[in-house]
Amino acid sequence: MQEINVPTPHIEAKLGEIAETVLLPGDPLRAKFIAEKYFEDIKQFNSTRNMLGFTGYYRSKRVSVMGSGMGCPSMGIYSYELMNIYGCKNIIRIGTAGALSKDVHIRDIVIGMGACTNSNYVRLFGLPGDYSCICSFELLKKAVQASESKKVRYHVGNILSSDMFYSQDLNNGGKTWSEMGVLAVEMESAALYSNAAAAGANAISIFTISDSLISGEETTAEEREKSFTDMMEIALDMV
Repeated sequence: MQEINVPTPHIEAKLGEIAETVLLPGDPLRAKFIAEKYFEDIKQFNSTRNMLGFTGYYRSKRVSVMGSGMGCPSMGIYSYELMNIYGCKNIIRIGTAGALSKDVHIRDIVIGMGACTNSNYVRLFGLPGDYSCICSFELLKKAVQASESKKVRYHVGNILSSDMFYSQDLNNGGKTWSEMGVLAVEMESAALYSNAAAAGANAISIFTISDSLISGEETTAEEREKSFTDMMEIALDMV
């Protein structure tokens, strides 16, 4: 493992300022919203590159939240430093995704059991084959239990971590991801799951469907930042 000093190039926190469980929304403003809405005794631990990070208490349990940015490289940097440098044990990505299934609708919750990818990120580990990016079963059980307790509409299955947001063709003329049972598309989970496996940590991604590539339904940017509270509360109930 590469030697990295604390503070790291991307996180200005001192050791001990970040909780063992961290919620990672892509948007740093969503991290700020979560901390201010749900946390008590809030302390900000990061503002480097405006990637805001906070630690506080939710129902007497210590928890942190920080933005991760967009795409596998950005998620790869922040999750690596959190797990390998700051000793974080549980990383819960909370974000938005686009539906790839006709049975998945906007505002539904999707729990990423596995992350397919068209990214080269996982190949850079140098494994002698294709690695299957899967979430922590321990966190998966908690996510399902929390979703059922909230009585929300949720789905569990494969998602796609794509390097392209404005992709014209997600199947390149072959089988479509939808035909292979993939529920939704986002941009970060394959990096998170593979980093967690390498670090011996737990990771899971929980999404709110913000738009559908099947039906064309979509939500607004403001809704994505502040109104998707079901997935935030599911993640917090897992702490």
